[in-house]
Amino acid sequence: MPDVRRYMARAGELFRVPAENPELTRAQFQAFSKQVPLLYFILITNSLALAYTFLPLAPTWLTMAVPALLSAITGFRMLWWLRQRDVAPSGEEVLRNLRVTNRIAAPIGVLFVIWSFSLFPYGDPFAKGQVAFYMAVTVIGIIFCLMHLRSAALIVTLVVIVPYVIFFLSTGVPALRAIAVNQLLVSGAMVTVLFIYYRDFAALVASRKSLLAEQAATQALSDENFRLANLDSLTDLPNRRRFFSELTHAFTEAGRDGTRLAVGIIDLDGFKPINDTYGHTVGDRVLMEAARRIRDVCESRGSQVHLARLGGDEFGLVVTGNPTDDDLLALGRQITDLIKLPYQFETTHTGLSCSTGFALYPRSATAADALYECADYALYHAKRRARGQAIIFSTELEAEIRSRSVIEHLLRTADFEAEMGLVFQPIMDAMNARTTGFEVLARWHSPKLGTVSPASFIPAAERIGVIRSLTRVLLVKALATARTWPDDIRVSFNLSAHDICSPEGILPLISVIQASGVPPRRIEFEITETAVTFDFARAEQSIAALKAIGCGISLDDFGTGYSSLSHVHRLPLDKLKVDRSFVHDVNANPISHKIIKSLTGLCADMEISCVVEGVETKEQLDSLRRLGADYIQGYYFAEPMPADAVSGFLAKERQRFAEPAAVKVAGASA
Repeated sequence: MPDVRRYMARAGELFRVPAENPELTRAQFQAFSKQVPLLYFILITNSLALAYTFLPLAPTWLTMAVPALLSAITGFRMLWWLRQRDVAPSGEEVLRNLRVTNRIAAPIGVLFVIWSFSLFPYGDPFAKGQVAFYMAVTVIGIIFCLMHLRSAALIVTLVVIVPYVIFFLSTGVPALRAIAVNQLLVSGAMVTVLFIYYRDFAALVASRKSLLAEQAATQALSDENFRLANLDSLTDLPNRRRFFSELTHAFTEAGRDGTRLAVGIIDLDGFKPINDTYGHTVGDRVLMEAARRIRDVCESRGSQVHLARLGGDEFGLVVTGNPTDDDLLALGRQITDLIKLPYQFETTHTGLSCSTGFALYPRSATAADALYECADYALYHAKRRARGQAIIFSTELEAEIRSRSVIEHLLRTADFEAEMGLVFQPIMDAMNARTTGFEVLARWHSPKLGTVSPASFIPAAERIGVIRSLTRVLLVKALATARTWPDDIRVSFNLSAHDICSPEGILPLISVIQASGVPPRRIEFEITETAVTFDFARAEQSIAALKAIGCGISLDDFGTGYSSLSHVHRLPLDKLKVDRSFVHDVNANPISHKIIKSLTGLCADMEISCVVEGVETKEQLDSLRRLGADYIQGYYFAEPMPADAVSGFLAKERQRFAEPAAVKVAGASA
């Protein structure tokens, strides 16, 4: 019994519309909806032809009324299906419509069978043959049209063919019996074809579903690859590639519409020391938080500001919508104000600022890459002269770029031996104002530009990669001059980040020192905070090598950069040089006074000397002496002087110190 029930259940499945495969059901509906109007057309035309044949033979209600009613029912269904071609039904509607068709297949089939059999007794042999022909041909056409709805096709086959075969076999007419047997065989073949076709159709739908799934997976993978290729993995912001793609698109639209467009570049001031001091984990968290803050500002301005991370601690902006200078400066201030807020991570507490450079199309440039370069130079200018602010590229900066390009070009072809000169500024003992050494300052006497300030040509030499060659030439000249000085006078020489952090190391400079004849104890190298933080590990190695041969090390411009005290503590320093920016108002500004006091105290605690630059007045000197400065440097004592003036300066100083001593001796003799 269980097997019988199972077989009956499986047989019953053949006569219903399955709901467990929505893709197959929808495919059935789409294919069936194109063929079902043809089904009803065949049924109506064949029925009308049969009715016409029996018009003079059968009662009017059989030849007129019944065909009219059946044609009306089937015609209505045909029109309904024609309208479905322009409709996109839901999955539930598809299933419902197919089930309605499935349910009405048997009643409609029964009506047409009864009508056909009702006509049969009134016909002559030819008319009776037409009834057999009509039912056979019509049911074959209907089965073909119902191929995509197997359940309905099987229902019609059973409703029509079974009565058909029984009826015509019972007539006793050999020809009709033969037709019945023939129709039974043809119907069996049709059902076999129906099952094969339906199986292949279902397999095709499944294959199409699998193909679409593979295509969707491929597209999803492609979309994800595109997203990853255009997304910064740390901050989830668009990356450098996406930024330039967005810039190109925005530039094209701005050129077409005649509107303004701006590019902004943001650089975080002080990020590298945070990374070096607290590690990359904290550095990454600071970057993510800074990116979030900048994104909040950009999103508050709608879709007119597009933000991306360009790399490291640098972010890019594309500002559309006809921005003005005031709009850009306001945007820069808003970003800066947010970036300056403290960064608190568990036990770590730190701070940042940011500098921003903007360039505006079409005022600054007429090409996307040129506009970016202008914004980059505006950022460079901001970091040098307006750190923590937003700068818009201007005609003044454009002139500066031209000047910079000229300097770089001439510097590449310059004869350093002939064109580079030196001047020397004394470093004095704070207590007795006696010269202890001279700082070397470079001067470039260009045949085409005249005298060029080191503030212009030293950064240019670093940018174009000739700073190391320049340093060696200047060091040779400086030591040659220092060899003529008294043995107690030291020479102080500045090194750049490229000098102490290059892969080649400090060995070329050590070779120059050894060949100079000047004892290393008389040589002191000044290194800026920026140079130290550029690559601390390599800088530490270079400083250790210089210390190992006996040279002194000073940390220059202390207090203006971002070195951490832990770095200062780890370096074998001899001196800290306090920047001149704290000196000019030391007597008027309590903050400057406190800073210098703190720095001299730091030097005392670390047992290193404190050098203060920029002393220009007697009042400043007196204050610095009270604050504990060890050495003084500035115009109060002397301006930078050429090499041939150093001997005269030292001679006058010796005479100045000798005169009080002579007076004292003479007084004692009297």
